[in-house]
Parts: sequence; C-alpha cells; structure tokens
Amino acid sequence: MSDDATLREVLDRLARAIDALEAAVDARLEKESDFSEAEAEVQRMGADRARLAQEIDKAEARAERLAEVNREVSRRLVTAMETIRAVLDR
Repeated sequence: MSDDATLREVLDRLARAIDALEAAVDARLEKESDFSEAEAEVQRMGADRARLAQEIDKAEARAERLAEVNREVSRRLVTAMETIRAVLDR
C-alpha cells in the first residue's frame, strides 16, 4: 500500500467517525429536546392538577354550604307547617 492510499483510508475513516459523532450528537440533542418538552408538559399538567384541586375544594365547600342551607330551609318549613296546623286546629 502506498502512503497516499493509507492516508486516504485514514481520512475516510476519520470522516466516517466524525459523521457518526455528529449523528450521535444530533440524536442526543433531539432526545434532550423531547425530554424538555415532556418536562414542560408535566409541569403544565401539575399546574392544571393544582388548579383543578382548588376548584374541587371550592365546589365541595359550596356544596356543603348548600346542604346546610337546605337543612335550615327544611327545618323552617317543618316549623312553619307545624305552626299552620296548630293554628288550623284551634
């Protein structure tokens, strides 16, 4: 083999190695980009979850207040009906 042929082979191997390295770097950067996007989505989902949890807490508190008001209205209606019956019975 001549020195020129050997040099060409070495340069070809070097070019292939550089191409492989560039491909590996590109793949790594793409994976990191995908990871960043996934991480951002997880953060958005966490924020949505926190917001929804707050809304559920507010809705539960409102439902409890409505239940209390309902019980009070029922109690007052029973009292009013008993008073009306007592007046009618006299």
